[in-house]
Amino acid sequence: MWKRNNPVYRVPLAGLCWLLLAGCAVGPDFVPPEPPAVSQYTQGQEPARTAAAGGQAQRFERGGEIAADWWRLFQSPKLDALIKEAINRSPTLQAAQARLRQSQENLRAGYGAFLPQIDGSFSATRQRFTAAQFGATNAPGTLFTLYSGSVTVSYLLDLWGGTRRTVEGLAAQADYQDFTAWGTYLTLLGNVANTAVAQAAYRAQIEATEKLIDFQKEQLRLTETQFQAGTAPYANVLSLQSQLAATAATLPPLKQNLAKANHLLAALVGRTPGEWAAPPLALADFTLPRDLPVTLPSQLVRQRPDILAAEAQLHTASANIGVATANMFPSLTLNASYGQTTDTITKFLGTAANVWSLGAAVAQPIFRGGTLWHQRKAAIEAYNASLADYRQVVVTSFQQVADTLRAVEHDAETLKAQSAALAAAEQALQLIQANYQSGLANYLQVLTADNQYQQARLGYIQAQALRLQDTAALFVALGGGWWKTVPNLPLKDQAKTEKPTASATYSPHP
Repeated sequence: MWKRNNPVYRVPLAGLCWLLLAGCAVGPDFVPPEPPAVSQYTQGQEPARTAAAGGQAQRFERGGEIAADWWRLFQSPKLDALIKEAINRSPTLQAAQARLRQSQENLRAGYGAFLPQIDGSFSATRQRFTAAQFGATNAPGTLFTLYSGSVTVSYLLDLWGGTRRTVEGLAAQADYQDFTAWGTYLTLLGNVANTAVAQAAYRAQIEATEKLIDFQKEQLRLTETQFQAGTAPYANVLSLQSQLAATAATLPPLKQNLAKANHLLAALVGRTPGEWAAPPLALADFTLPRDLPVTLPSQLVRQRPDILAAEAQLHTASANIGVATANMFPSLTLNASYGQTTDTITKFLGTAANVWSLGAAVAQPIFRGGTLWHQRKAAIEAYNASLADYRQVVVTSFQQVADTLRAVEHDAETLKAQSAALAAAEQALQLIQANYQSGLANYLQVLTADNQYQQARLGYIQAQALRLQDTAALFVALGGGWWKTVPNLPLKDQAKTEKPTASATYSPHP
């Protein structure tokens, strides 16, 4: 029969109580917030496909999975090379990786708090002692050398889980740096793709403008011939000269924008513009992806790196509440020391010189002027602020997805209209040009047709580029598939199908 005072049961009972106490950790246990209870990103009915523009319609695949190498859907070897170069050399990405490694080392350092702290010391001191220090008279002094060596062990018992909450916060910070690094990676890919398309668009606009200038020069030559023959007034010549000058004035800004795009590409791949030149790109180098996977809203919060980074910060704030709460309770430290003290080095390892101690110290905050209480309240408010920040990141992320979904839809409509406008303007220009050469049309009609064609051509190029850029932006807004394995790229081989931890990180090789 079990007896309460039986010594046989005291040790197991004490051990059980210790295990229960050691498993206690004050403060809230972190639970990730629930995703927004919505089934779609935008108001109204979300389209299943876009309008057919440029001979191609895009289909939205609801619930589809995003490929990790989504940029390869554009079927552009030049873009592939640019992105690989950026991953290998981007200083921004390398800095994010270094911060991730720093946070991981801080986490490993934090785990040391769970182990006893052991220190060793040795000292050799030459001293002169006299009893006169204690009031004796005529006491001769004594000269001697004292050798001391000791090993001390201390261990702070984590009674209330303050140490565990501290390490939990360090782990959450490592998660934050992990997701921040992935966000940097995803942003880098999006910027490279966007800038590459912009470079191709500026080249196309420059080419279209130069062709228009050649056409206007030809028109000016014909008008000067008509003026010399007396069939056209000189005012026609002046008007065409003015139109030619105005069109030529649009070239320098386009060339400047092209130079900026090339310089930005150089910066994105970690090079200076003076040492590296971006490869020339054309809009024909890109193929518009036909199928666009659209992540379900309930899954977006598990796939966007910025949302996961905000969640990690919220986790850190939650752990800090536990740390602040544990600081209000008693702390118990066990300590022990063993050493030797002797005046002769040869006796240093003898038993006569042994000294040791065992002890335990309990510290209980009694009066701190409300400091600990208000620090806990501050930690709670910090958590509330982080929760609000997290919700704002989620709302902004859903807004970005909604914006890009509608942008892709309307880009197709815009390109379709611009394609029709370009075809009509080109046909009208050819007709007016033929009539002008035969004397059936005046210079005002030529100028009008010139201007309409120029605007239609540039508008068509801009619509093409915007459709490509918004398609890339949709992949980025939906998370970019970073959690999957990317073949043939310097990323970690292990696939990620669930939320990764701080130890599951990629490692591009410089």
